[in-house]
Amino acid sequence: MNRGVLSLFLRKLGLIKVADRVRFILHSGYYRKVNEEFRKANPAIALPPDYLMYESYRLDYEKYYHGGLQTAKWLISLLRPHLELDGVRILDWGCGPARVIRHLPSILGSENQYYGTDANLESVRWCNETFPEIQFVQNEMEGELDFPQDHFNLIYGISVLTHLSDDLHEKWIQELQRVLKPDGVLLVTTQGPNFRGKLSRAEKKLFDRGQLVIRGRTTLGHRTFSAFHPVPLMEALFSSYQILEHQVPAPVEGNALPQDIWILKKP
Repeated sequence: MNRGVLSLFLRKLGLIKVADRVRFILHSGYYRKVNEEFRKANPAIALPPDYLMYESYRLDYEKYYHGGLQTAKWLISLLRPHLELDGVRILDWGCGPARVIRHLPSILGSENQYYGTDANLESVRWCNETFPEIQFVQNEMEGELDFPQDHFNLIYGISVLTHLSDDLHEKWIQELQRVLKPDGVLLVTTQGPNFRGKLSRAEKKLFDRGQLVIRGRTTLGHRTFSAFHPVPLMEALFSSYQILEHQVPAPVEGNALPQDIWILKKP
């Protein structure tokens, strides 16, 4: 039984979050030694509570911190051709425990204004206590942000649409456009063609027809809630934006499957 079929089976039984909690406990043991070594070697690095880290990424302190730094640099390299990154307002939509946004002030400088938003109140509280130079705000799941219209020059959401229901895709894409300035840039990632091999036969049929594939029966927005995105569907959902780039990165053996990258501009 492959992991996709097992996931569907556990969802039908209502056990997917129980299984994920067991996985968290196993990871706690697996990474304990290396995590203790990292904390001892880097006492000045602020680290979120273990479950907040696991829920948003993986329970590996080094990959959370140094991987977050590399992701921040990767993000900037993607965006520089499309946007000046000096004196701008930047929003990390679905920031979790600040894996990426925590690094941007040191890379881009203090001339910018940095914001993070997330549905997890515990993450938002930890971030606000830990990174006073960044403003963190809790958002509800239902496609609303507590920011004025035309507020941000740049919004990015890394693996956020991947945890939203069908109806919330359109709501959030419209809401992000509302708070984005004209000529502002939005970058999001999705589980596109690279993930087709993880789908069941029935799911592949939906995907190949250009329909969103949802693995639910769990808490909306949680890591166990998963959405898969065929390209034609996303092109239609992004019809009110100008699509600057769409990339389907090639998988690299030994690494996690790469998500599609969409870079969009508000007219």
